[in-house]
Amino acid sequence: MVEKGQIIEQTKLAFDFIQQLYLEVSYLVKVIEGILQEEEERFVIGRPTGYGISARSSTGLDSNLVRYWLMRKLAVFFAPEERTELRRGQTTTKIDSDLRVLYLRIVLDDKAIDEPAVYSGVLRSIRATKAEKFESLMGFIEYSDHRVFSSLPKVDYEDPSVRLQGELMQNNLFEINDTEAILKKIVGPSLELYRED
Repeated sequence: MVEKGQIIEQTKLAFDFIQQLYLEVSYLVKVIEGILQEEEERFVIGRPTGYGISARSSTGLDSNLVRYWLMRKLAVFFAPEERTELRRGQTTTKIDSDLRVLYLRIVLDDKAIDEPAVYSGVLRSIRATKAEKFESLMGFIEYSDHRVFSSLPKVDYEDPSVRLQGELMQNNLFEINDTEAILKKIVGPSLELYRED
C-alpha cells in the first residue's frame, strides 16, 4: 500500500513536470513567433482571445470528458502583418480566397502518436460560411482535429460550412531542442510551403 506522504510527493512531482512541459512549449512558440516576425512577410501570431493558444478543453464531470481537463493538444497560427488587424489584444484575419496561414500544432498526448509531436506547415484554400475571420475557426479545427487532420501530412477537409487544404509536417517535440532545429525542421519547411503557392 502506498503511503499518503508518497502520494502527495508524486502528485507534486507530476504537476511540476507538466507545468515545466507547458512552459517549454510556450518558449518554443515564442521563439518561432520571434523568428517569423523577422521574415519579409512580418508574420504575426493570431490572437483569437488575446495572446493565447487554441485548444479543445472541457470542464465536464462525465468520465469521458475528464480526460480533457489536462491540455494534450494546442495550436497557434501566424499570418502576414498586412493580412491581420490587431485591436484590444485580439487579431482579425479575414477569410478570403487568397488567405494562407502558417499553422503550428503541438500534440503532447494522443492515441495516434508514440511521443509528443509538433505539426507545422500551411493551411490554404480556406472557406467558412459561418465565420468571417480565421480566429473563429481555431476552436472548430482543434475540436474536430481527428477529422480535419485525418490524412496528414496533407490537409484536405470539407464539410458544408468549412473547407481547408494544406500540408503539415510532423516532428518529434523532444528533437526540437535548439534554434537550429527550429529553423531547419519547423520554420524553414513551413515557409517553403507558404511561399510555393
